[in-house]
Amino acid sequence: MQAETVATRFAELGHITRLEIFRLLVRGGHQGIPVGEIQAALGVPGSTLSHHINRLVSVGLVEQRREGRTLYCVPQYQALFGLIEFLQEECCVDERPGRDQ
Repeated sequence: MQAETVATRFAELGHITRLEIFRLLVRGGHQGIPVGEIQAALGVPGSTLSHHINRLVSVGLVEQRREGRTLYCVPQYQALFGLIEFLQEECCVDERPGRDQ
């Protein structure tokens, strides 16, 4: 994953409301969570919630799916795993033997 993409995604997760939304979605699983349930769980006004979800969608962390009248938000686990992998890929590569941890 490119550093620019990683930085953009982390920037969006740097807002507390978007972080809470994303964490809720990750807990909810692959089927996603209806927007109404997200709103009820977090107590975020509808227009504000829509804005934050759109920001997460714009950077590829969330996709939306409509089933009838219900709009689901689905976390993009590959994007999440990419962020984690980016942080871990060079873990301890410059560590010197014998250094106290």
